Amino acid sequence: MRVLLLADTHVPTRARQLPEQVWPEVEAADLVVHAGDWVVPELLDELEDRSAALLACWGNNDGAELRRRLPEVARAELEGVRVAVVHETGQSRGRDERMRAAYPDTDLLVFGHSHIPWDGAADGLRLLNPGSPTDRRRQPHCTYLTLTLSAGTVADVELHRLPPRPTAA
Repeated sequence: MRVLLLADTHVPTRARQLPEQVWPEVEAADLVVHAGDWVVPELLDELEDRSAALLACWGNNDGAELRRRLPEVARAELEGVRVAVVHETGQSRGRDERMRAAYPDTDLLVFGHSHIPWDGAADGLRLLNPGSPTDRRRQPHCTYLTLTLSAGTVADVELHRLPPRPTAA
């Protein structure tokens, strides 16, 4: 199962839309995972229409409509991998161990909030943050992740860097 991980899209406050380079990944994925901070529901509608499947949660910048439509923590078992998706996990120090305790029945935890890509592990729990495809904050690039789920394993995790957006003249 090919999976695309997104978070912190902040459409339309940080970008008018998802970068064009991301849409072929959406369409090629068996599953799109979004770890919150959509801001408005229009991108959720578009991802629901254009993706084969979507697993998503709401974030701290998401209003009532998104919170009505999405859970705070999304969960699924996919290809033998127990997946949870949450927006916020707190400070980076001790995150891996803290999340292992908070999500004992999870193999893969996808999260967002920081806009900082993260690939960590604690006692059988893999933690992944794809960064943001629209708002790099203090990072050198806007980013997203792809991976493969197969026979109970998470494999082929790849961080994708997007080219800088053109600036207005």
